[in-house]
Amino acid sequence: MKTLFQPALVNGAFGDPALYVDLMYRRGALLFDLGELAALPPRKILRISHVFVSHAHMDHFAGLDRLVRLFLNRPACLHLYGPPDFVARVEHRLAGYTWNLVHNYAADFTIIATEVDGDGRALSAEFHARRAFARGQVQRFACEGFVLVENPAYRVRYTVLDHKIPTLAFMLEESRHVNVLRTRLEERGLRVGPWLNELKRLVLAGAAPGTKLSVLREDGVGECSLGSLREVVRLVPGQRLAYVTDCAGHEANAERITALAAGADVLYIEAPFLAEDEENARRKAHLTARDAGRLARRAGVRRVVPFHFSSRYEGSGDALRAQVAAAFAGEI
Repeated sequence: MKTLFQPALVNGAFGDPALYVDLMYRRGALLFDLGELAALPPRKILRISHVFVSHAHMDHFAGLDRLVRLFLNRPACLHLYGPPDFVARVEHRLAGYTWNLVHNYAADFTIIATEVDGDGRALSAEFHARRAFARGQVQRFACEGFVLVENPAYRVRYTVLDHKIPTLAFMLEESRHVNVLRTRLEERGLRVGPWLNELKRLVLAGAAPGTKLSVLREDGVGECSLGSLREVVRLVPGQRLAYVTDCAGHEANAERITALAAGADVLYIEAPFLAEDEENARRKAHLTARDAGRLARRAGVRRVVPFHFSSRYEGSGDALRAQVAAAFAGEI
């Protein structure tokens, strides 16, 4: 079954955190954390519409410059989300450059930066290229249910964790998934083709049964109502993907992580240190590989993907993965 989300770690398990999620059928992409992006081709970067930053440590935020450089002079709006004080950090990064020529640009690239806290309070500000990225309109609002983004295809929720500073963890949820029943398609004399993407879009959007749709028949192109095509599709629960990094291994964090990631299809979770180096992990407010596996098991996720490995284990990543797997299986 094809899913809407096609996730991939940009820099592998040892590089800067950055999880690129391609949105199949929607010509877009999401990015979780904003580490170094040199490995990501420009064509993929330019698909990004929303970026969710856990916190502003350099290895999670250094990629902002590459994003801005590629989007400049393009008619795009990029949404950035982060923890408390995030808007000011975006503003300061942008203010570090000279923008004396941007008023001549054909397109006014815009950044909307939003910061959120543990009570669901949010503050957002606009930064327009043609205004030299000076802070523009500011809004304050509440994130109901800790939801950052919601549309007919997916939503993104967050929780706040402790890393000696507030850091965000995220849950990406596909609203629903549309499966095409090939047998029923064939029984109707219909052929597979690009028109099925439009069918899926209309079903997810809740379009009226009388909505007309061009279809591909065995004998050529035809037209059907959406209601008459309901029998060739099936709505199923969507994919759920959780992202957790840079947090202390204490119980308060564990409770928030397991509540956020409960039942996820995939959990991307940091595992910087082996359990043997737990003292070092606690001092640096990070999880161990054993912590990561146990949290994944406790949350009841289907699959766990560890990342953000410490460079001290370079060449020994399999040991970290094995410890996560053992804890996930309840063996340690």
